[in-house]
Amino acid sequence: MKIVVIGGTGLIGSKLVAILQQRGHEVIAASPASGVNTITGEGLAEVLAGASIVVDVANSPSFEDQAVLAFFQTSGRNLLAAEAAAGVAHHVALSVVGTDRLAESGYFRGKIAQEELIRASGLPYTIVHSTQFFEFLGGIAQSGSDGDVVRLSPAYVQPISSDDVAAAVADYTLGAPVNGIVEIGGPDRYRLSELVQQYLTQKSDPRKVVADPQARYFGALLGDLTLMPADGARLGQARIGDFLAAGKAR
Repeated sequence: MKIVVIGGTGLIGSKLVAILQQRGHEVIAASPASGVNTITGEGLAEVLAGASIVVDVANSPSFEDQAVLAFFQTSGRNLLAAEAAAGVAHHVALSVVGTDRLAESGYFRGKIAQEELIRASGLPYTIVHSTQFFEFLGGIAQSGSDGDVVRLSPAYVQPISSDDVAAAVADYTLGAPVNGIVEIGGPDRYRLSELVQQYLTQKSDPRKVVADPQARYFGALLGDLTLMPADGARLGQARIGDFLAAGKAR
């Protein structure tokens, strides 16, 4: 079966491509570097010819509000139209747990727009909502940095390893479309502010985290459970304590 992975050379995409190839499928890692551009439409018709499934794990190159919205709207429209023309039978997209609760954030408004396009497309689909990846802790710390202090919400998070994300997305890719959202997360719950402090300490970073309930998460105010998956979410195996202890955090 031919599967096209949009964003197939990134953190999740490269792992996903390897898993699907190991399972015996013809997998194309599509990106601008390979001549496939979902913004301009270049190469879409050619790469989707004969494809049964498309997985979209691409992300906006900019987090600026209007740029993010334009990216997800333009990319989504072009990709979904090309899939419909090619007769693709399953569209899979990777998104974020709590997206619908984060509309204050320009980034998440872009993700909301992406998901709305998928639902309206008429294509069979599965949207995978994931919690924060272990590898994103550095970016989260930077987002709240103010000199030697990092101000972050004490809201709960349940981070997941990128390996577990890729494995879950692979399983949902090869399963029947759910025409809805499925959620994945890590096995353990932490306060965001406390977890980032652990990360900084492990990295010998002198910055100190201040737990601030009014601190915004990429522009959005968090409640205790905004970023938490619901009961019944698929949980990964890897624990972030082991990840940090092994010195894998960047």
